[in-house]
Amino acid sequence: MSLRIIKPGLQTTIQDGGRPGNLRWGLSRGGAADTFAMALGNLLLGNPPQHPCLEVAITGPEIEFSAATAVAVTGARFDLAHNDRPVGNDEVLQMRPGDRLRFGPLRSGARAYVTLAADFQLAATLDSLSTHVIAGFGGWQGRPLKAGDQIPLQHCRAVPDRKLPAQYRLDYASRPLLRVVPGLEASHFTGDAVARFYAGGFTVSPQSNRMGIRLAGEPLPAETLPQQVSAALCPGTVQVPPNGLPIISFVEGQTIGGYPRIAHVISADVHRLAQLPAGARLDFEQVEQATAHQVLREKSHLLADLPRLL
Repeated sequence: MSLRIIKPGLQTTIQDGGRPGNLRWGLSRGGAADTFAMALGNLLLGNPPQHPCLEVAITGPEIEFSAATAVAVTGARFDLAHNDRPVGNDEVLQMRPGDRLRFGPLRSGARAYVTLAADFQLAATLDSLSTHVIAGFGGWQGRPLKAGDQIPLQHCRAVPDRKLPAQYRLDYASRPLLRVVPGLEASHFTGDAVARFYAGGFTVSPQSNRMGIRLAGEPLPAETLPQQVSAALCPGTVQVPPNGLPIISFVEGQTIGGYPRIAHVISADVHRLAQLPAGARLDFEQVEQATAHQVLREKSHLLADLPRLL
């Protein structure tokens, strides 16, 4: 039992919940860039939320299945086809031996997730199957998938036909507003720099990757910022380097950095960074920590309630 990669797409990797708890060793969490979209697909199939899956970025693959199993696609919207039949996101798709799942043009978002009612028959690295693209380990041979790769599966099973309820279907078509709390060095910035940061107008640079989301636009005043000792970073930290263009640390970001931290994307919104293609515009909104905690609780409750609705 296996899935065979006919066409790999731009960057298709095996991902799961990553390797949390290793920042003190210099190892970022990694794993799925959009953990919320991954969880929705897994729960639709009756899997744990962080069950290993395929992450598809920007340009999607073509995959052939050698065994009967159920799959679901969540996250970014592509034109999808099951063999020659158009299909959509957020529903259970029944794959038979020889069936193919094809990704066409990207319509919205940046990353999709192919969850499976099956297990990858692979060895874990540090308790995870996720591919750490920057470091080159985990997943399938520590790299994005290539044409001809044949990934072994086990425990393939059937799942009844069903779809995600309407309130769980994600929409990436609108301009995102990312909620942030002030960073530890926010007071080092001038009032003008802070005002310009929250005024918006930034776009995602093509140089962005799983390590960091680089922003393009009018630089923030950074000439008078004091030098500082390198300090801790985690996904969502917004640093401002000397060129004045913010960098948002992402899932494979470095664990320490020496640039001042103007803000931090709240934990409940970090997954939204995964759906920002190059050129996407975004805005920031400052919220209180109590609000950040409440939003995280609400999203956690949504996921916890989904199995009951299905």
